[in-house]
Amino acid sequence: MKRQMLFIFLSLQVIFANLSYSQSNVGEKRLAEITPLFQNQLPLSIQLKFSIKNIKKNTNDSTYIESTLFYKNETVEWDSINIKLRVRGSYRRENCYFVPLKLKLKKSTTKGTLFEGNKKLKVVLPCLIEKYNDDYVVKEYMAYKLYEIISPYHFETRLANIDLIEEKGKRKRKHELKGIIIEDIDKVAERFNGKEFDKMIHPMNLDTITAVKISFFQYLIGNTDFSLKHQHNEKLLFIDKKFISIPYDFDMSGLVNSSYAVVSNIQNIPLSITEVTQRLYKGYKRDELLLQEVREDYINHKTQIFIAIDNLKKFFNDPNQFFEAKKFIVEFYKILENDKKFEKYFISRARTK
Repeated sequence: MKRQMLFIFLSLQVIFANLSYSQSNVGEKRLAEITPLFQNQLPLSIQLKFSIKNIKKNTNDSTYIESTLFYKNETVEWDSINIKLRVRGSYRRENCYFVPLKLKLKKSTTKGTLFEGNKKLKVVLPCLIEKYNDDYVVKEYMAYKLYEIISPYHFETRLANIDLIEEKGKRKRKHELKGIIIEDIDKVAERFNGKEFDKMIHPMNLDTITAVKISFFQYLIGNTDFSLKHQHNEKLLFIDKKFISIPYDFDMSGLVNSSYAVVSNIQNIPLSITEVTQRLYKGYKRDELLLQEVREDYINHKTQIFIAIDNLKKFFNDPNQFFEAKKFIVEFYKILENDKKFEKYFISRARTK
């Protein structure tokens, strides 16, 4: 009853004070359509061929190698486009067998194809050759899909079935992998008539609702490998005179619970957890009414959240990996829906610096 009365009060606050930053008008602000690649959410079959050793050694933020992307088109026949590839991310370059990729595409090459409208794409691959590598990818994809429900400001993503032909001198080795295709930040900015912002902004100067929603989301998936302050695994956009942060890269989260995941101390703040499956709220201290508003928003989306989770069950190789992921989100809602636990794990843990 207490929570219901609070929700009614907060709803009135939203109406009269417009705390929710006019999300009802967000649909009108999607000025550019989502590109064809992301309009279909069935897994896309693609094939890539390159030397992992070469791409790790000879590519960086500005250096690409020439390659070809093979994909199955609408008629389920193989087609291809010329692309450029480079490695993305420093941690995986040093610690993983596979590396996340950045693809550069030419407008003239993609015209009339499934990839039209995309100049750059990210491709997430498993880190290691291990038993649950594909399921880790599906769980990270799950994180992206859940955030889509929470915020209109997100990356469009698509699951992929990838045949990676690894060139090892004269030999070739085929890896059948799950992967995630992610749109470039420029497409997100274009969708909301915004611009990417490269300078550091203190979290208290970010759009308030969005910043709190992100902090709740990172707690939901059990992720410490991010920083709103240092824009670590966050992209910053300037939209409607507001700074909007957009999270990505969730493979270190407790939801994914990969074999290589570790608790991150990116901001050198004291941490009270030692395992990624233990949650820690890293949000900044805000007006309690604001936290309660975001809390209610997450509770209102609970059914939608679990429908999205259940829709991904068919993509898991091991059913236990799916059930562990779902249970992890169930535990989040047990905390969120309990007033005492919410006070203990959110309100009292909010950061002041």
